[in-house]
Amino acid sequence: MLNISNNKLNRKVDLSGYKAGIKVFHRRHYKHFNRFLAVFFIIALFVMFLPWTQNISGEGFLTTLKPDQRPQTIQSPIPGRIEKWFVQEGDYVQKGDTILHISEVKSEYFDPNLVRRTGQQIRAKSMAVTSYQEKVKALGTQISALTTERVLKLEQANNKLLQSRLKVESDSIDLEAANTNITIAQRQYDRTVQLESEGLKAITDVEEKRLKLQETQAKLISQENKLLASKNEVINAQVEINRVQAEYTDKISKARSDMFTAQSNQFDSEAQVTKLENEYTNYEIRNDLLYIRAPQSGFINKALQSGIGETFKEGDRLVGIMPSDYEMAVETFVAPIDLPLVHLGEKVRIVFDGWPAIFFSGWPNVSFGTFGGEVVAIETFISDNGKYRILLAPDKNDVPWPKDLRVGSGASTIALLEDVPIWFELWRQLNGFPPNYYQPENKVADAQKK
Repeated sequence: MLNISNNKLNRKVDLSGYKAGIKVFHRRHYKHFNRFLAVFFIIALFVMFLPWTQNISGEGFLTTLKPDQRPQTIQSPIPGRIEKWFVQEGDYVQKGDTILHISEVKSEYFDPNLVRRTGQQIRAKSMAVTSYQEKVKALGTQISALTTERVLKLEQANNKLLQSRLKVESDSIDLEAANTNITIAQRQYDRTVQLESEGLKAITDVEEKRLKLQETQAKLISQENKLLASKNEVINAQVEINRVQAEYTDKISKARSDMFTAQSNQFDSEAQVTKLENEYTNYEIRNDLLYIRAPQSGFINKALQSGIGETFKEGDRLVGIMPSDYEMAVETFVAPIDLPLVHLGEKVRIVFDGWPAIFFSGWPNVSFGTFGGEVVAIETFISDNGKYRILLAPDKNDVPWPKDLRVGSGASTIALLEDVPIWFELWRQLNGFPPNYYQPENKVADAQKK
């Protein structure tokens, strides 16, 4: 009954005479309660000084230790159309096994004999290269022959020039002899005319000397003509040398021009052959890419492109595959405030989702169902979720991880730090302070050595 009235019934009615009042209105229950409080306080005070292991907790999932062991998708480097599937989801495939067959969707690759015809073009161009090589050789031989012939022709012209010069010298000597003869004939004629005037010679003698003088004069004129003709032959010989030089220079230059043209055509044909060989190799590789094969041994997870006749672009994902040989690891995330407390090689306790475990964060020694891990990688750039990524590998000195674990399942991680009293941990949690700055023992020893 509520005591809210000004009429106080408890002051007018005595309840101590009733059985219920006798059982309730006494002071013995305070004694037991006080004892309980005292024992609880002593136990709580004792517990406050028990050791508590500080830790950093994180949430993550199972992954693989190496990137090439993680689930991946198989893409096609070329566009195509699905023609036939050789596997189904859940199948195990070996490295190199054919997964599906595709066909071309680009018109320039529709020809089924494209590789063979490209090979024929290569052979035809190779024969053209051989022809140009033979033509270059023939023109080289022709140039050598023209060079030899030019040497001989120049030698012949030089000999003719030498002969002409010798003839000029001979005619010059003959001309000097004719001049001498005409001087002698003139003197004889003059002496005969004088003797005839004195009556010592007959007129016939004078006429005879006049005739001889005229013959000598005629020979002098003839010899002068011969000398001029010889000098003209020297000039002609020099002109012939220049003509031979110009003629064979033109012939050799033309042959060399033809040879360079043939070499240019040869090099162009060789470039075309190389280009065709490149295309031939590309066509062969492209034909091989029409069969999508497994890059490594594993299990087919999911067909991302389905059906027959469905087209796709280059780089589109076709099917997912999970490697069969992998090393398990845990990918977890920690807050930025806790990142300085995590170091490579540190020990971490892991609780796997779906695996029975009893864990006391402050007393890891009394926990059950946890497994050991070791920090092997710490990301230096923050992730999209605002935390830093940590990669954990199995601890070789601890219990092996369960074999039934699968990549992608969840995991909770607890990185163990220093041992502190429970009262200190409660005080830290109430004030929102971070755990004590922690360094592994080997790190501290290395720092002391330095």
